[in-house]
Amino acid sequence: MKSVLTILGVILAVTIILFISMISVYNGIVSKHELITAKWAQVENQLQRRNDLIPNLVNTVKGYASHEKTVFENITNARSQWAKAATAEDKIKAATDLDRALSRLLLVVENYPNLKADQTFLSLMDNLSGTENRISVERMRYNEAVKDYNVAVRVFPGNIIAGMFGYKPATEYFKAEESAKAVPEVKF
Repeated sequence: MKSVLTILGVILAVTIILFISMISVYNGIVSKHELITAKWAQVENQLQRRNDLIPNLVNTVKGYASHEKTVFENITNARSQWAKAATAEDKIKAATDLDRALSRLLLVVENYPNLKADQTFLSLMDNLSGTENRISVERMRYNEAVKDYNVAVRVFPGNIIAGMFGYKPATEYFKAEESAKAVPEVKF
């Protein structure tokens, strides 16, 4: 009788330890999933800040370069696509399109020396530059959070617990465009 109680006690202790371990792994997965949501909100916050700065920048440039209509239309279209985007994947694509449109605007600016000396323009460019740096940092933090979460739901025993509760690996990463990987050509 004593040995049966001992065996039952050991089984109960092992069950309790496994249950506590399972709760700990589950809570870790939930925390990492929530961290992804929070990091994404920070990315959106900085993208919105940039989105709010762009109309002022465009209006300043329009005063100098009114014939550059296509560039302004591309920026407006990219901003509206970002505003319409519903999913993180759509917003990542829209943010990339906006990056491209802004780079074309900056190319236009190079043709207008008076614009580059305008204080309003310089202030807006400083704000935009700071915002772009913040976006870059927040994208990096978001990607790190996605990586940590993906590791948690893919390794043992997290993969079993994540599968039991319906957590799947996150797929939304910010990635560099293919054109950013090319070596720039420098001409003197």
